[in-house]
Amino acid sequence: MENPGYKRVLIKISGEALAGDKKFGLNFDVIGPVCDVIKKCNEQGTQIGVVVGGGNFWRGVKDGGGKMERTRADHMGMLATTINALALADALEQRGVDVRVQTAIEMNKIAEPYIRNKATRHLEKGRVVIFGCGTGNPYFSTDTAAVLRAAEINAEVILLAKNVDGVYDSDPAINPNAKKYDHLTYMDVLNQGLGVMDTTATSLSMDNHIPILVFALADPENICRAVRGEKIGTIVQEEK
Repeated sequence: MENPGYKRVLIKISGEALAGDKKFGLNFDVIGPVCDVIKKCNEQGTQIGVVVGGGNFWRGVKDGGGKMERTRADHMGMLATTINALALADALEQRGVDVRVQTAIEMNKIAEPYIRNKATRHLEKGRVVIFGCGTGNPYFSTDTAAVLRAAEINAEVILLAKNVDGVYDSDPAINPNAKKYDHLTYMDVLNQGLGVMDTTATSLSMDNHIPILVFALADPENICRAVRGEKIGTIVQEEK
């Protein structure tokens, strides 16, 4: 991987992926190998930003179940992403990686506030930057936060690490004959309601011309393969 296919990437990791088979909380048997691969990519010249979800602890309005005010439920979800960001940062630091956590809601005792120019400077210095608290606003998902941060730091691609190995025309866990796509356009995703990201995130990616590569985190080496530009998972981009 001497010549990575992408120089600067934004990795979106769901909270559920960090929980692994436990389905809740943090599974360090998952986090460790992921951080090993991020370290390898970082050492070989790729500038890496990471946005983490919080679904392994709290999924905002979904967990609020209509019994909480939406804004407060979403703020709780933002705190959950911060727990995951700090856990990832600690695991990376244990591996000798220079890392910074920035949060969209200020909590200056434990993380830097998100400042775009500062984040970019960290990346230029070879530091991994982990973005917590989503966009800092309720009603927006961490998928939308990933696209927003990718646009702000001029990432070349969004690497969407999920529990499935790409995008299918139906749920492969339910339909054994589900068809996996190798390539889709943004409009394919929107028109077919494929659920790669929510519609706000997909539209923002389309408006800013940022490709989305969806792949499975089950094999963390897929992150390196994605950075090298290998054909894995499903790529969502403009029509060529």
